[in-house]
Amino acid sequence: MPNAALPPVTVIVPTKHRSELLRRAVDAVRAQDYGGEVQTLVIYDDEEPDFALACGGDRPVVVLTNTRQPGLAGARNTGIMLTNSELIAFCDDDDAWLPDKLSTQVPALLESPDTALVTCGMRIEYGDRTIDRTLRTDWVTLDELIRDRHAELHSSSFVFRREQLLGLGMVNEDLPGSFGEDYDLLLRTARKGRVRNVPGVHVRVRRHSATRFVRRWQSMEEALRWFLQEYPELGQARVGGARISGQIAFATAAQGHRSEALRWAGRTVRRNPGEARAYLALAVASGVMRPDTLLTRLHRHGHSI
Repeated sequence: MPNAALPPVTVIVPTKHRSELLRRAVDAVRAQDYGGEVQTLVIYDDEEPDFALACGGDRPVVVLTNTRQPGLAGARNTGIMLTNSELIAFCDDDDAWLPDKLSTQVPALLESPDTALVTCGMRIEYGDRTIDRTLRTDWVTLDELIRDRHAELHSSSFVFRREQLLGLGMVNEDLPGSFGEDYDLLLRTARKGRVRNVPGVHVRVRRHSATRFVRRWQSMEEALRWFLQEYPELGQARVGGARISGQIAFATAAQGHRSEALRWAGRTVRRNPGEARAYLALAVASGVMRPDTLLTRLHRHGHSI
């Protein structure tokens, strides 16, 4: 029986066309050594649900469909609105938690009442390679997130206090392709509360082939432009602003918009000559390298654009 003294956790797992990986994700949640109640909500997005996944017991699994805007953000918000658990955790359908994730993170979250979110490190799996990525700090500030996205803070590591997550406005469903919705949540959380980080590795994150990005470059570009408008501090920051403009340069180059890519690459270099994304964008815009080839090389080393 779950320990009633520990806060219940609801884990929201949005899914779309990943039945085998989904089962791995759900099994990993149910295998948590956390002593409190853990419920999993599997939210099917634009797909017929598999109700055979549902089960009861100490680690119940509930199967639902996305009733909000199609996409990752809408699916997550569907789950958020359907639970009253004190704590809410996210897990992507292609990722898997290590058994001690919740038992490590929940106490860290509860140490301070103004902590809204706790994150942790990850083990990236790409083909036959594994790379550990951790952020060696206990607290993450807004200034740090403006300077650096901190890719170590993956959404599958997020555990929120539900009340504070609702106060933030939940997950942004207006971001094109739900691109960067986790970064937006991090920024909003750091603006209003505290972001706690557990430096150890407690989640396995699966990286996919770069070909999955081919149809997402436009959404990526549109979302990045949104970030510059929504967060003026990003546009004003030398390093953080150059990071975003370098990403835009790469996304426009990947779409074949050469002149636009050159303009954004130039803007990036003027702001921060050390921003590597500008030079990668130039390599793609000039035809020296294909964007998917570059991404594949980055992914093999645990990085992305």
